[in-house]
Parts: sequence; structure tokens; C-alpha cells
Amino acid sequence: MNQTRLTKGPLLDLKGNLIEAGYSTYLAKDYYRDTVKVRGMRIKEWDYYYVGNDDFGIAFTVADNSYMWLTSVTIFDFIEKKETTNTQMGWFSNGKLKLPRTSVKGDIKLSKKNQSFQFLIEKNKRHLIVDLKNFTKGVHLRADLLLEPTIKDTMVIATPFLKKKHFYYNQKMNLLKSSGKVVIGEKTYDFSNSYGVLDWGRGVWTYKNTWYWSSLSGIQNKVKIGFNLGYGFGDTSKASENMLFVGDKTYKLEDCEFMIPKVGKKDDFMKTWTIKSMSGDIDLRFEPILDRHSHTNVLIIESNQHQVFGKFYGTFKLENGNALQIDGMLGFAEKVYNRW
Repeated sequence: MNQTRLTKGPLLDLKGNLIEAGYSTYLAKDYYRDTVKVRGMRIKEWDYYYVGNDDFGIAFTVADNSYMWLTSVTIFDFIEKKETTNTQMGWFSNGKLKLPRTSVKGDIKLSKKNQSFQFLIEKNKRHLIVDLKNFTKGVHLRADLLLEPTIKDTMVIATPFLKKKHFYYNQKMNLLKSSGKVVIGEKTYDFSNSYGVLDWGRGVWTYKNTWYWSSLSGIQNKVKIGFNLGYGFGDTSKASENMLFVGDKTYKLEDCEFMIPKVGKKDDFMKTWTIKSMSGDIDLRFEPILDRHSHTNVLIIESNQHQVFGKFYGTFKLENGNALQIDGMLGFAEKVYNRW
């Protein structure tokens, strides 16, 4: 597979099509919402953070999907194998959330009714401050986390869809070291020495699609290890979005496939998955612990999401001929179907 590196410059041409498809380790292309040429409320923009360790984790989402806005907080307990989610949404935001055009600078500040979300950039760190009065009925959630990058490179990909003027521009920022706490009612979660990922996405999506995504960030044998694996985000013939981070080195990987066991014709998400590449540079086994499943189906809009957390085992073959062994590190893998 020939993988194209993005060059610096505008993301879209005057007709609203990608000037160049490919990957980078930083935000090489400049995205501006007003250069999108698709009519109607088709633009989708979001910032998603996940931070966790082997015992618990938390996820925050702020999204402006044009026809609707969405905020979400999920707390994960991997010992008790349970999760609690609070999602709120409203209609016809159409850019009113004013999400930054880049992940490098610009803050998100959203305050509605009983919730406040602040995703702030303070020098080189990311400061997440979330206040939710009724996370569950009568229970207040307060989060104050500071995330610091521990590696220079990130996964960036610009992919077109087969339909003109439709594209996805995405950055995954792995190995964000966390400090701070989340207080839910009378319980405090200390996120010191946890690790997180930012999923920053801007684009115009086709109406119906299915994507697969897997992410891991953590320490094994005193070495920083992170990866981003996935597909279904458009035409990836110019580059996959598969990338591995080991210590301070970055490795670009080939296409991969998520093999989810089935019962009859249905996916069985809680049985052992395998993730492999045709070239053999990826050979992983994924043992699920917890499935965060949500299914929304309202008229012409549907989202069926399975974000599964568990432990990874297996190997990555590196460019120098060596192999990296993954032995029980916790991360997640997901399958998401949308009509949106």
C-alpha cells in the first residue's frame, strides 16, 4: 500500500473537495467551515476525549453535527464492569457551538441549563473542566483534568468519500498524561498517572456509514505505548489511519481488519476479537471487559454504537525487523453504524 504524506496548505479547493488525501503526524491542512460547499446541514464537528487507567475511565464529547448538537459524559468502572452515561442534545446548532477550526488553539466553552463544558488549551496542555448538575438524578459531577502530551507526533488523516465534496479530516492524539480528579456525588476518582486520547474530527459525511476504531495509550515495562487503528472513515486508498507509538518513535502501519465473532448473523461483541493486517505487521487479540452500547433511532436518524473496552495481546512488527509484544494492556475497540 502506497501511503501519501500530506503537505502543508488548505484542506479544500474552491469547489469544496479535498485538495490532497493522505496522512500526517500533525495538522498539516487548514480547515475552515466556510469553505465547505455541501448544502444543507451536513457538516459534522466534534472533540472527544477519553482518559483512563486499568480500573476506571471517563469520556467527554462535545459535537456540532449541524442538524443537532450533543454533549456526553461516560464514567467507566472496569472492576465492576459497568458504565454510566449522560447525553444531552438539541436541534439545529448548524455551527453555533463555534468549535475551533484547529486542535492547536482555540477553546470550547459551552454552557446550557444544568451543564458546563470547557475544553481549554493552556500553553501545551489541555484543561478539561466539566460541571454536570444531574449526571444521574440528583448526583452532581465535577471534572477538572489536565492533559499533557508525552510524544510529539499524532495521527492525522484526510480522506474523501466517494461522493464529491464529502470528506473527513481527523486527528487522534494518543498518550496524553493526565492529572486531576473527577468527583461524582460523594465518590472521587483520581486520574493522576492515567493516559488519554483526543479524537478531533471535522468533515462532511455521507448519510449511511459504518466505522471501526481502536485506541490504546499507556505504559508497559516503563515504555510509552499507544496506537490508533481503524477504517470506514472514507476512501483510505491514499493512506490508512493506523499508527503505532513506542517510546518517542512513530510507526506507520498498513490496512487492518477487525474480526468480531458472530452468533448467527449478529456480532457478539463480548467474545474475543482479532485485529490483523494483510501484511502481518498487526496481529492482536482483544479480550472484552465492558461494552458501552447505545442505540438511537429517531425517524431518519440512527446511531448504533458499540464501544468495547478490554485488554489487548499480540504483536506489532516494526520497520527494523523487531516485534513489539502487547501483553494485557487496556484499551478499546468499537463498531459504529450511522444514518445521519
